[in-house]
Amino acid sequence: MSEQEMPNAAGDVAALSPEAQSALENASAGPAQAGEAATEDLAAERDRLAQEKAELQDRYLRLAAEFDNFRKRTERERLEAIEYAAMGAVKALLPVLDDFERALKASPGDPDYARGIELIYQRLFDAMKKLGLEPLEAEGKPFDPHLHEAIERVVDPNVEQDTVVAELQRGYLFKGRLLRAALVRVAVKS
Repeated sequence: MSEQEMPNAAGDVAALSPEAQSALENASAGPAQAGEAATEDLAAERDRLAQEKAELQDRYLRLAAEFDNFRKRTERERLEAIEYAAMGAVKALLPVLDDFERALKASPGDPDYARGIELIYQRLFDAMKKLGLEPLEAEGKPFDPHLHEAIERVVDPNVEQDTVVAELQRGYLFKGRLLRAALVRVAVKS
């Protein structure tokens, strides 16, 4: 080996793992002992590298699965945000719809005026229904705390316990989600 090659060889030995360095040192000790020790050291190095490879592969698979779950979750959230984007606007228009319902219940003097109010109400309601608004039917139904807000309990022996007897303000769903709970009166036996 030339003198120029010597430093490179020493540098290469320093770059090896401690087990590999030990194997090289044992190789210079004696031919029979060196072969046995080198084989054991190389086998230990191989086992360590196989273990490290398995750990890295496991980490890689876990990270890939986490990333895939993250991608699916963000896509689902994005689609949900698009689907329910109009929810705030529809909720802001509910008081207008309530006012129209109250105006329809009042008896105006002019039948043409009442018909006009009814047409405007129907157009607004149809437009909101196309966006995903669904009215809740509460009267005569069993009280459901997830859909109804009980304002008053009234004694009524003619009606089953916990049945909605009057709807004070209509409740609505928006594409299957509760937008506003119905304000109701609930019957009790005694």
